[in-house]
Amino acid sequence: MSMDAGTQIERALVRSAADAGFVLTLVAAIATPWASVTFTGARHRLTLAAARSPALDTWLAGLAEAEFRLRGHLVADLIVKGATHTGQPGEIVLEALTVEDC
Repeated sequence: MSMDAGTQIERALVRSAADAGFVLTLVAAIATPWASVTFTGARHRLTLAAARSPALDTWLAGLAEAEFRLRGHLVADLIVKGATHTGQPGEIVLEALTVEDC
């Protein structure tokens, strides 16, 4: 059984954060089907938690250019919608667009 794009991107982000030297925790995830004339996929809104650190700041700064390998899907767009560090851990909101890899 193959994992859906949402589960794959969630796991890829957590692995990427671990590789960058900090712990990232998924708080909430919402996926909405998406389609264009030529592609089908989903829009994802991910709420994550992490302690503030230089590693987190560096990771967030490079996230839009990062590449994630997903089985059967491509990450077409990934943006940081917001990051608040008023509490510990802080909250990060990401939005991603995945499309099926034909």
